[in-house]
Amino acid sequence: MAKKRLGVGFVGAGFITKFHIRSWLGVRDADILGIVSRTEERAKEAAALAKKLNVGEAKVYKSITDMVADPAIDAIWICAPNYTRLENMEEIVSALEKGKGELIGVTCEKPLGRNVKEARAMLELAQKAGLLDGYLENQVFAPAVVRGKEIIWTRGAAISGRPYLARAAEEHSGPHMPWFWEGELQGGGVLNDMMCHSVEEARFMLTPPGAPRNSLTPVKITAHTSCLKWQNPDYAKILSLNSGGKTDYISRPAEDFARSLVEYRDENDKKLIVETTTSWSFVGAGLRLSMELLGPEYSLLINTLDSGLKVFFSRNVKGSAGEDLVEKQNAEMGLMPVVSDEESEYGYIAENRHMVQSFLKGKRPEENFTDGVNVTELLMTAYMSAEQEKTIVFPPPELDSFVPAVAKGEWNPKKS
Repeated sequence: MAKKRLGVGFVGAGFITKFHIRSWLGVRDADILGIVSRTEERAKEAAALAKKLNVGEAKVYKSITDMVADPAIDAIWICAPNYTRLENMEEIVSALEKGKGELIGVTCEKPLGRNVKEARAMLELAQKAGLLDGYLENQVFAPAVVRGKEIIWTRGAAISGRPYLARAAEEHSGPHMPWFWEGELQGGGVLNDMMCHSVEEARFMLTPPGAPRNSLTPVKITAHTSCLKWQNPDYAKILSLNSGGKTDYISRPAEDFARSLVEYRDENDKKLIVETTTSWSFVGAGLRLSMELLGPEYSLLINTLDSGLKVFFSRNVKGSAGEDLVEKQNAEMGLMPVVSDEESEYGYIAENRHMVQSFLKGKRPEENFTDGVNVTELLMTAYMSAEQEKTIVFPPPELDSFVPAVAKGEWNPKKS
């Protein structure tokens, strides 16, 4: 008999887990019942938030194995740091193989792996354990993206021809936690951290509704990376102080700016272009997501900072710094855009609804670990292109074993 309600456990209790918990207000047929974290205090905070929002009587577990063993837990959301995700997945599968519990499925936040080898291992482990798998790429579920794609393909493309150019950008002033800035822990810099969103959202927009991913074939990638802001001594000092001296952007920086151009061919061998920009050196109100889709007689534009709500505070209103108006907020005075429901606008609510309903129906989610592997392949090829300063034909040889220089602590643009 199919389950009617899903019990969900989270691995990780940081910023992104709390984003998911808040999104659960719009998710039906599932309860957040478990939290595991390397830090018990943070796990308790996340569990308390779930209870406060009445989205589940979340319990704090000492280990992933203990959470898997609880019959109340049907699925796991992996939201822990990048450098722990493969070991998280290995522990989940090990617990299942030892008969310590049963699960329907597992999801994982972006990126699926720090490199192709890790991403493939995540997919293989899910398949080995017979788990349904979901790749948590929220932007392809964002309401403006979904509705915009529907309108463009139904009206514009149906009359004048398919879209041929998609642009996507994600920009803000830098990540929350020190480990994000470490190339070896995170897997790279801003390219790995945020271009994973942009290449997938843009690919999604160019793909005909209902068509499989392989209806578009990537053929060439050209990319560029730079450290424009954070290797400056004044800013490098800030990163060092925030990390207790661990982050050294003078000698071991990661890129804070990246661009890529991905050339695709569709099923009719027509050339399509995806152009992406990502930045940790953006100065503005806060996180800015912008997307464009262009075709023969139409275009689409999304900018999350063009919000329907704006507030103004004069210089006499001096409060503490926060993120109550927009994610990665940079100011507390002046004319400020407010993203009033970030969990919905960025796609988290629709994403989690889709994952829950897919698992309850026994179906593999439409965005899954195979997509996560494909995204990682594109990102690693982009790193190859940036390092070699040339266009790379996709897929390049030795892609499965490639690790970017920045992820090995060997990239420093000031020495090149």
